[in-house]
Amino acid sequence: MKRRTLLASAALAMGLASAGFAADKTKVGFVYVGPVGDGGWTYEHDQGRKAVVEAFGDKVETVYVESVPEGPDAERVMTQMALEGADLIFTTSFGYMDQTINVAKKFPNVKFEHATGYKTADNVSVYSARFYEGRAVQGHIAGKMTESNVVGYIASFPIPEVIRGINSAYIHAKKVNPDVEFKIIWAYTWFDPAKEADAAKALIEQGADVILQHTDSTAPLAAASEAGNVIGFGQASDMAEYKDGPRVSSIIDNWAPYYIERTQAVMEGTWESVSTWDGIGAGMVGIGEITDKVPADVKAEAEAMKFELATGKYHAFTGPLNKQDGTPWLAAGETADDGTLAGMNFYVEGIDAEIPN
Repeated sequence: MKRRTLLASAALAMGLASAGFAADKTKVGFVYVGPVGDGGWTYEHDQGRKAVVEAFGDKVETVYVESVPEGPDAERVMTQMALEGADLIFTTSFGYMDQTINVAKKFPNVKFEHATGYKTADNVSVYSARFYEGRAVQGHIAGKMTESNVVGYIASFPIPEVIRGINSAYIHAKKVNPDVEFKIIWAYTWFDPAKEADAAKALIEQGADVILQHTDSTAPLAAASEAGNVIGFGQASDMAEYKDGPRVSSIIDNWAPYYIERTQAVMEGTWESVSTWDGIGAGMVGIGEITDKVPADVKAEAEAMKFELATGKYHAFTGPLNKQDGTPWLAAGETADDGTLAGMNFYVEGIDAEIPN
């Protein structure tokens, strides 16, 4: 589902050329779906890589390849990293799942960590963040602040992670604004500033005065800035360069503690295959500064929700909730189980859109 082969090949050559191969060093590889300068998803993963270097100094060596398409080229990149002596490889996009499993079978002594997927093996762990908790906070702010009652959502691919985010944002916008409407555009990309900008502009033309995104660049915020009187949120990173403009808060992915912990486990020989899914409480999901553009009472409500999500006093998917077709899903006070959330393939009641095949 993601891209760019020539750049990936060049980056691999440079990344591997820069590596030393001292036997006493643990070598850690990172496969990125976007460029490290995307300002969002890949940027934050690379901040995690840098944290590993800072934590372990000359005991660790890191290499990375950026802008690797989700498909056969990803398998080639992972294979070459393993052949070049990587002890641990982080593959940081959902679409790398099958490639990660395939390469792991060939290199049973190499440890693999796959982000946002669900397939494991003896030498493959999976990890993800409960981004939907951050979407709940964003939805609350969006529902309170929209004047047109139209919220635009730029979606990447129709996978459970993205569908969960749309549902969570909608549920919480609808709770505080019964008249709110979501308009969704599927960009079919994780990072393509031109497509993301076009999607944002199309949503604004349809009346949206709040833009949410599950894509990786700052282009939607730039489009909101050009439009004026449109607000948006940082995605995956703080995107604080827009905090004096349309950005009123953000979801921040904090991978550093996990990357340090898992690298330490490899060094100590204690690494085991695990499935990790952490949220605001564990610090894997951060809520960026809520700016003064948000009214004080709305800001206080959002901060209170963040606290309740972090402490487990509140779950973002709490009934009563129905599925889009009106069939009951969660009874009053009932919360969604992780299995349903992990495989979510339906919208909740009230969303007037279809999930693409």
